[in-house]
Amino acid sequence: MRPRAAGVTRAVALVTVLAAVGLLPWLSGRDPALTVLRARSAEQEPTEEALSAIREHLGLDAGPLSLLGDWAAGLLRGDLGTSWVSGTEILPSVVSGLQVSLGLMAAALTVAVLLATALVAPVLVRGRGSAGAFAAMAAAVPEFLLATVALLVCGVWLGWLPTSGWRGPEYLVLPALALGVPAGGLLGRLVADALPAVLDERWVELWRGAGVSRARVSAAALRRVLPPLVPQFGMVAVGLTGGAVAVETVFAVPGIGRTALGAAKSQDLPLLQGAVLALLALGLVTGALAALVRRRLLGPALRDAGLALPPARPVRAHPAVPAALAAVLLAVIGWGLLRDPYAVDTAARLAPPSWAYPLGTDGLGRDVLARLGHGAAATVGTAVAVCLLSLLAGLALGFLPGVAAGAADIANALPPVIVGILVAAAAGPGTGGAALAVALISWPPLAAHAAALVQEVRASAFLTAQRAIGAPPLWILTRHVLPSVAAPVARHALLRLPGIALALASLGFLGLGAQPPAPEWGLLLDESRAYIERAPWAALAPAVALALLAGLAVTGAAYAQGRGARRTTGRTSRKETTHAVRGTAVGA
Repeated sequence: MRPRAAGVTRAVALVTVLAAVGLLPWLSGRDPALTVLRARSAEQEPTEEALSAIREHLGLDAGPLSLLGDWAAGLLRGDLGTSWVSGTEILPSVVSGLQVSLGLMAAALTVAVLLATALVAPVLVRGRGSAGAFAAMAAAVPEFLLATVALLVCGVWLGWLPTSGWRGPEYLVLPALALGVPAGGLLGRLVADALPAVLDERWVELWRGAGVSRARVSAAALRRVLPPLVPQFGMVAVGLTGGAVAVETVFAVPGIGRTALGAAKSQDLPLLQGAVLALLALGLVTGALAALVRRRLLGPALRDAGLALPPARPVRAHPAVPAALAAVLLAVIGWGLLRDPYAVDTAARLAPPSWAYPLGTDGLGRDVLARLGHGAAATVGTAVAVCLLSLLAGLALGFLPGVAAGAADIANALPPVIVGILVAAAAGPGTGGAALAVALISWPPLAAHAAALVQEVRASAFLTAQRAIGAPPLWILTRHVLPSVAAPVARHALLRLPGIALALASLGFLGLGAQPPAPEWGLLLDESRAYIERAPWAALAPAVALALLAGLAVTGAAYAQGRGARRTTGRTSRKETTHAVRGTAVGA
C-alpha cells in the first residue's frame, strides 16, 4: 500500500509543479508577449502590432490551459517544443544543460565525500566524537561567496585555473570546490554525529576483544550508521545539480539550473518547463536509487524486526564554547543595533575597519556593523521560523512515509530559485515570500531522516516485545518512537539552520527576497561581491556571522536535547543490541 500511496503522491506533486510552472506568466500578472519581446530584442518598440504578432505566434490568446494541453501532448510524443525566445528545439538545450550539471554534481560530490571522510576519520580513530562546530561552520559557508573568493584567489591572483566557461576538466575544479565544501561539512557532521553511540555498543567491544581489525570494525560501524542517512546523500546530490544556480552564474557554467533561471526571467515557458521536468526526473531517479541502497544496507533485519537504534549520545562541547559563540554574536548584534544602518557617508566609502566603523563600510559608505546588527532579526529570526516549521513538517510526515516520499522527491528536486520565482509571481517579492518558498522545499531532508528512523524503530526487537505484552499504540508512539526520532532530527534541523539562512540570502541576492536598502545578511553578501577584492570586510562580516550561528546551533543542540530519547533508547538490552547489529552490520 505504501508504494502505491507514494506513487500517487509523486504523480500529483509532479503535475502540480508543472502546472504551476506553466501558469507563471499569468501568476506574475506580466504580459508574456512583452517579456518575450524584450528577451528577443531589447531595442524593438513594444507596439501593439508587435505584441499581437507574438501572441498569435505563441498561441497566448488561447489561454494557459490550452498551452498546457499542447505541451503535455507534445511531451507524450517526446517533443518538449521550441523556445519562445530563440526558436530552437528545447530537448537539445535541456540535455546539454543536464549533462553539464551532472558533471559538476559528480565533481562536487567527490569533494563533499572527501571532506566528509576527513571529518569522520578522527571519530573512527579516537572512538569518540566531537561537538562538530568546524563541520557546521563549513556547511554554513555561502556557496556564492566561496565561489567568488576561489575565483579571485585561484583564478585571478594566482592564475592557476580558468575563471569562467566550460571547455574541459580544469573548468570543474573551482565550481566543485565552492559546492562541495558546504555539502561535505553537512554530510560529515551527520555521520560523525551518529558514530559515537554506535562505537559504544557492546558488539564493538566484543569484536575488538576477539581481535577483529580496526578497519573491519570501522566498516561495520559505518554500515550500522549509514541506512538512515543514505536518503540525505541522495538529496545532497540532487541539490548540487539544481541548487547550483549562484555558482553557475559566478563561473558562467551553462548548467540546467542557470538555464532554468534564464528561462524564468525571460518567461520562456517551454524551456522552463523542460528544465524543471529534467530536474524533477533527476530527483525521482536519485530518490529511488537511495531507497534501494538503503534497503540493501539494512538487509533482512528490516523484514525480521531485528533492528535497534543506537542510543542518542550527542557529544557536548565545553560549556564555554556555545557561551562564547553566543556572547560574540549577541555583542556584535547589540552593538550594531545602537548604530544607524541607513546613514550614508560618501567620504568613507569602502573604509577599512576603524574605531568609527568597527567593521568598515560598504560601497555606499554605510556602517557594516550597523547593517549586520539590524539585519539579524530579519535573517536569523526568519531562518529560525522556517527551520521550526520544517522540523514540525518533517516529523509529522516522517510517520507517513507512503504519502511523504513522493512529495519529498519532487520538492527536493526543485531549486529554491524556481520556487522563489513562482511564489514571488503570486505574492510579490519580499521577506515573507522568500520564507514561504524556502519552507516549501526545506522539509524533505528532515522528513526523509525521520521516516528512516521511524521505520527502523518500528522494526526493532524492543518494540516487538512492547506490542507482545499489550502496550497500546499511543503509549508506544509517545514514549518510545517519537522520543527516539525527535532528538536526532532536531539536531539535523539545527545543522540546517545556516543553510536555510543562506537559501533566504540567495533569494535576496536574486531580488526575490528582502529588497534594498533593507539590512538583510543576504543583501549584504550580494552588495559586497562587486568589491570583495578591494573591501573583503564587507563580505566577511555576514559570512563569519553565519559561521558563528552554525557553530552555536550545533554546539548548543547537545545541551538543548532532552533526556527522554536517551532513556528510551537506553532501555534496549545489550543482548538485543548485539543481535540487532549482527543483522545489520553482518547481515546480507
